[in-house]
Order: sequence, then C-alpha cells, then structure tokens
Amino acid sequence: MTTTRRGEVSRPVSGGGQDFRTRPAHPLPADPGLARELLDGLAEAVVTTDPAGMVVLVNAMAARLLPELGPGISLPGCPVPAIASAVESGADTFDAEHRGRRLRGTRRDLAGGRSAWYVRDITEDVARTDALLAERSRTAFLARAGSRLGMSLHRDQTLRAAATLPVPYLADLALVVHLPSPPAEDAPHWVRYTLEDGVPVTGVAGWEITGAVPGLAEALAGDTTGPSPGRDVDLTDLGAIVPPSFGRADTVLVRPIVDAGRPTGALVLVRRAGRAGFDGRDVDLAREFATRAGAALATAELYGEQTHLARVLQHSLLPPELPAVAGLTLAGGYRAAGDSLRIGGDFYDVRPTTDGALFVLGDVCGKGVGAAVLTGRVRQSLQTLRLVEQRPLELMRLLNRALLDIPDAARHSQLTTLLLGRLDAEPNGGVRVRVAGGGHPDPLLVRADGTVAPVRVGGMPVGTLAVARFVETEVRLEPGDVLLAHTDGVTDARGGPREAEPFGEARLRRALSSGAGLPPAALVAQVLQLVDEWLDGQGHDDIAMLAVAARP
Repeated sequence: MTTTRRGEVSRPVSGGGQDFRTRPAHPLPADPGLARELLDGLAEAVVTTDPAGMVVLVNAMAARLLPELGPGISLPGCPVPAIASAVESGADTFDAEHRGRRLRGTRRDLAGGRSAWYVRDITEDVARTDALLAERSRTAFLARAGSRLGMSLHRDQTLRAAATLPVPYLADLALVVHLPSPPAEDAPHWVRYTLEDGVPVTGVAGWEITGAVPGLAEALAGDTTGPSPGRDVDLTDLGAIVPPSFGRADTVLVRPIVDAGRPTGALVLVRRAGRAGFDGRDVDLAREFATRAGAALATAELYGEQTHLARVLQHSLLPPELPAVAGLTLAGGYRAAGDSLRIGGDFYDVRPTTDGALFVLGDVCGKGVGAAVLTGRVRQSLQTLRLVEQRPLELMRLLNRALLDIPDAARHSQLTTLLLGRLDAEPNGGVRVRVAGGGHPDPLLVRADGTVAPVRVGGMPVGTLAVARFVETEVRLEPGDVLLAHTDGVTDARGGPREAEPFGEARLRRALSSGAGLPPAALVAQVLQLVDEWLDGQGHDDIAMLAVAARP
C-alpha cells in the first residue's frame, strides 16, 4: 500500500472487466477496541508514532518481537538499536539482528505527521535461503572436485588432488594418508596441503601416526562409520606432517578412502582455532568427497595397470632390429597409431635363411590391445611355421590354417592382411624376390631411373576363410632398385590443406620417384617425413614400411 494523497490510495484492482486507478481509502473503524483487534491480528509487528516520534501504539506482534517498546517511548535513542539507528539516519528501512531474531522493518508516513513501522520476523526465511545457498555451494564443490579427480589418471596426481581440493572450503589443512601395497612392506605415505604451502607436500610417516590422530587407525582399517569430529586435538607430535606455522588445530575430521572395496588410505581434515567446527552437513560432504576420491584412485590404479600392460605389449610388438643379410640392404619404418596405448596391428619382420631371408609385413585391421594380441599370434605362428616351410605361398596357406584354429572371437572380428616374401641374393649382384599376397596393398618397385611400378600380388585376407586364394609373384631387383612394402597407414594418412585428404598412392609414388637411387634407409626416412608433414600432428593409423635393395 502506497499513500498518494491524503484520503486516497493507489490500488490496482482487476476483475469484472473494471480497472480502478484509485478509490477512497476506508477509514479505520470508529471503535478503538475493534481497531486494536484488527492490528493485533496482523502477522507483522506494527509500531505507530506521533509527529514527535513518540510511540503511540504497539500491536501484539510488536510486543513479542520488540518488548522494549511501549506507548510514550521515543524512537530516537530507543532500546531497539536497529530502529533507533534508522530513525536517527532518516532511513525508511532496516535489516538487523535483535534478541536472536532477524528482523526487517519498513516505515510508512501516516496522516497528520504520524508514522508507522512495520516489522517482520524473517529469521526462518533467512535460514531457508542460507540452507539453499549452502546446499548449492556443496553441490558446486562436489561437481568441481569430481571433475578434477576424474581428470587425474595417475595415482600420485589423484592423491595430490584429494589433498588440495578440500582447502579452504572444507578445512584449513587437508592430509591424505595412503597405505603402501601390500601394507606390511612399507610405512604409510602422506600428502598435505594448506594455503601457506601453495603446493602439495609429500612425505613418509611411521606407523605411530595412526595413534597420534584420533580415528585414523579405524579409517585405515576401513571403518566407514568413523568417529565424530575431534575437538582440541593436539597434533604437535606429528612433526613435519603439520607445520609449526599452521598454529593450533581446533577440530579434526577423519574419513576413510576406499579403493575398489578395500581401504587404501584416509582423509584428515583440520580446522584452525577460531573457525567453526564440522557440523553434520560438513561430515556428510567429507564422506562423499572421500568416496569420490576413492573411486578416482580405483580408476587411476586401473589405468596404471593398463598402461603397464600396454608398455609390455608395445615392447614385445615393436619391430625388431633388422638382421644383416649377405647381398641385401634392408630398412624399416614404423609409427604407432596416435591412441593412448601406443600399440597396434602393423608389423614387419625379417628372418635370415641359409641362402637369403624371409620377410613379412602385415596389418591387423584395428588398433589397441585387441589388434596387438592378434598381431602377436600371427608373428608367433610365422616364427614356428617358417621352421618347416620357407616357400612364401605355402607358408601363407599354413598360416591361414593356423589362424582358423584360434578359438576366440577376436580373430573373426579383425582382418589380417599380409605380404610374405623370400629374398635370394644372386651371384651377379641382383636379388630374386618371391612375394605372396594375402589381401595386402601391393609393394612398389622403385627402379634406379625413377620408374615406380606396383608388384601385383592381390590375394585374400589371412585367417578368415578355410578356402582362401593367395597369389605369389616373382620380381628381380637390379643394383640400385628398391622394393618398398607398406601398410595402408601410409596412403590413408589424412591431412593436407583440408586436413581430411588422404596421402594417397599417387603422392607416395611421386615421393619414391624423387628418392630413386637413395639407399633404403634414406628412402624410408624421406617417406616418413613427408607423411608426418602431411599429417601435421593429426591422429593416424599405424604405419609400417620395409625397403629391400640389392647391395652394390
């Protein structure tokens, strides 16, 4: 209600198709008793004053909220500081604490120089708003913490994040005590963070730490209930774990960190003296954060195991050092696909024979662990089969049968293409090459004069059909000629100005032609450099090349 002029009140009214801008204000009942009953029925406290600022009327709600006021008391300098301050400063509103309640008041002018203060108790409203804001803040904290923890794929990074994130929102000092694996072999390690540190500080503690922090031994044993927050805990015996500059610890809260169902550590939160202790919502929030930290640690542990497995596989699948073969010059090139495991399905190998060498270059379509496992099986099978058969076409057929006997789904879901060749150096300096094809891109013959031509082999992928067609072709290398076998990772490499155009066979042929006369190692290096420039840092499939030349 806003007074516009004496006797009239601006009051928009809708209904019945009418809109009255103003209407005469109804006067209060002439009966003073009835007027007092109406004021006492209001949910707001009402205090009216005369032109001199003396209190004339105090309704029932005002008597409860402001018992210091009564008729005849002057509001300037009255015992209610919020009202007195507002009156003296000429303010028409106030919002302040009084007698443990949060009050909000508004002054309105009345006729004849009189005034009325309308005061409302907003304690519960403020509490609800504060609770909502606190819950939003907790949700935001957990969201940020979950994001940061989720990005840490290494155990040490995750432990540092778990110690850093709670400060200063949950504590003034956060300490993560984590157990070695197995626990009996080593002492527990710790990661501490405070704002004064600026960075996480790490160290190794003796087992006596479990007795110096109340509840730590239980948390490290996996007790998920945990004790109540400890007050006035003396942490001076922890030495370097809690720096002397931190001051006196007032409240300590300990929660277990569980990794994949087993206790792996504990989160210790410490608040300084002068800061409020941990309430129930803080305890719940700390428990939820410790749970997320444990899940992140489990993920980091799994990632670490996979990375270790990838390194082992990669080491076993990397192309071997090429042997020295009389009358031949050999060179290889390899680029693993740009995936996180850095292992894939392209490979090559050369094995000397009594009068030459056998070579293989293959591609298990796909990448990652599945392709790597099948690649290993193909290579192991070839190493065994070459002991009984060294003719390329017959060796291809034996390998096809061996792969069909593998009793798992991986072989059927991935294609394997191969080139199998036999190299025989001739007395006059040339090299006789017999190549069997199993669905692989044709090798390219680079003559000394710069002519580049494919050696047609064709054939079908290996290990897919019991009745498969394989083709063998023979070619002779003169001194200065180079035979280059490659996987489709070379021609399919996408890049260039549009970042999506394949490198292509035509571009590969031009690169080989321009490098005619180069030794195999230089020619392979030139092609790899051109492919790298074409990709310009983009991801790619596995790349493998093997170059063979007659030694001058």
